[in-house]
Amino acid sequence: MSTRLSLAFAISSSVLLALPTRSPAADAPTATDKPAVLQSLEREGVSGLQPFDTGSDLRGYAGFAGQQPLAVYLSRDGGAIVGSRIGADGKPLDVERVKALVEKPMGEAMWSRLVSSGWVQDGKIEAPRVVFMFSDPNCPYCNRFWEIARPWVAAGKVQLRHVVVGVIRADSVTKAAAILEAADASAALRQNEQQFAQGGIKPARSVSKSVAQKLEANQRLMAELGFRGTPGIVYRDAQGIARRASGMPPDDALAAILGPR
Repeated sequence: MSTRLSLAFAISSSVLLALPTRSPAADAPTATDKPAVLQSLEREGVSGLQPFDTGSDLRGYAGFAGQQPLAVYLSRDGGAIVGSRIGADGKPLDVERVKALVEKPMGEAMWSRLVSSGWVQDGKIEAPRVVFMFSDPNCPYCNRFWEIARPWVAAGKVQLRHVVVGVIRADSVTKAAAILEAADASAALRQNEQQFAQGGIKPARSVSKSVAQKLEANQRLMAELGFRGTPGIVYRDAQGIARRASGMPPDDALAAILGPR
């Protein structure tokens, strides 16, 4: 959530984060028929807000900021409370309900951002399954996943989309530039992976401004989606919900990520 949100702790029967109460004029009905405080939260980066029954006087809304699900509670005075409710038994309330409500819209928002990013195609465009992967040209685990995925890719079952970053070594950026600036980026990426043990692709002599901006955007997106390193994998599960996998996935997770072999 944007750091512009000014939140203060409020302690009553719950442990919560409270937004300052807004004036009656600010809470007047709008064309969208949505409380002004919820509109304010959306402007600050909260997405996917949808109501749920709290079983209390509070009106509950489930939403997310980045990759973090959150609950928003509207009080009678028109203010909003953001955080976790704690029941009389000391246990958090609504946590699983909020997660279930936002996991699909949160996944779709993540997927949409990846589709719009600067990725490199690896596999047939008509492949029925798409898997996104944040990868560094010097990442041995990325190379390992690339190798493991070959049977699925070669069979036309999976298309990997590499969101290339340069974060591991000093020449990661220039190697990434060599891939992204190549006349055939897919062929350049394949060359790097096939020759990985021999040092991979030859680094570019320089990095153009456009490629530097693309790499910066890819790295920023990787961090915003919660990945701390490569590979960072995003795929759809059997229900079509976008999921994340950090690092080299274990063997028993491959079917979930790549589908049946």
